[in-house]
Amino acid sequence: MVSREAFYRNVVHSLRNGVLAIWHDGSIAEINDAACRILGLHADPGHIGRAFDEVLGKNHELSDVLSLAFTDAELPNRAELRLRTSGKVIGYTLSPIAEPDGTVSGAVLLFKDLTRIEQLEERERLRDRLAALGEMAAAIAHEVKNPLASIQVMAGLLKRQLPHSPDANELLSDIINEAKMANRIVVQVLEFVRPISLQVEPVSVTAVLDEAVAAFRSRPGNGHMTIVTNCAADLPDLHADPLQLRQLFNNLLTNAMEAQPGKGHIWITVHYTAVEESPEPTEPPDYAGYVTVEVADDGPGIRADVIDQLFNPFFTTKPSGSGLGLAIVRKIVNAHDGRIDVKSRAGGGASFGVRLPVPHQVVDTMTAGDDSAGGGSHV
Repeated sequence: MVSREAFYRNVVHSLRNGVLAIWHDGSIAEINDAACRILGLHADPGHIGRAFDEVLGKNHELSDVLSLAFTDAELPNRAELRLRTSGKVIGYTLSPIAEPDGTVSGAVLLFKDLTRIEQLEERERLRDRLAALGEMAAAIAHEVKNPLASIQVMAGLLKRQLPHSPDANELLSDIINEAKMANRIVVQVLEFVRPISLQVEPVSVTAVLDEAVAAFRSRPGNGHMTIVTNCAADLPDLHADPLQLRQLFNNLLTNAMEAQPGKGHIWITVHYTAVEESPEPTEPPDYAGYVTVEVADDGPGIRADVIDQLFNPFFTTKPSGSGLGLAIVRKIVNAHDGRIDVKSRAGGGASFGVRLPVPHQVVDTMTAGDDSAGGGSHV
């Protein structure tokens, strides 16, 4: 029969929440597996007996929290903080451990990874804001599009009536082009604020990419770009909206092209990663794995001070950009329950990585022997 002490230890290590207990001298008395996974630590028995700020690091946010344990400060209950190193949001409670005589011998920190909940709440808040903005934008767009169309038509009529006036024709051409650009921005605004209604079906990411690349190549002015695609073999299908994915890839290709208006390169890499264990220790993984599509270019790269703003609506670093292309990309990725990351490449340029989830049933079908979409490398 299991001893009482062993049973209690098994309880602590079976919890889905993180548990970190310390003695009064600051040494670690217990740390469970969930705590190690949330904090990105190795589950090492050697942690026991070491000072908590030695294991976590003196500048770690939880070191600051634990340092309050034996002071006169009011201990936090059901508080939240974001970890700088991992970006995770955790909810925590710090409680003293008292002996029967009332002496405080230690403290215990109980915490849970709230990152997923925070993301869902943020998406819900964004959806509410976009719904309100969408109603206003639709009304404005209706009022703006009609005058823009009239400007284009009237400028075109004047241009035909003045065939022998180069100066007038040049001015009228500028008016038409500016009206077209304004109309394009109005259309993009409507596209951004309109709620996404996904038409989900099994989708080959390779096939959608091929369509997006072919459409991109066919547009005037894009022939100078060299596009290299490298898709791993035996990629599983996604449960996604093929039209939305095509727009997502098209926007990323356009963004890469605009970053290098001269002759340049775009590299597209696709691979699948299985989820061997839950990335979030509080819940089982929702998906079997992820297909990651990386679109990289050899443009000037991205300044570190603007990376966090790239996906904000109307933020742009390009002279003629609307600032909505990447905002729409993030909106489509979020609708598919995916994630997008951006980084500067070591050799110059930028890289956008889109991670899209693969349901368990798709991988189960592949394991049973069904064929799956795959691809090779081509230029």
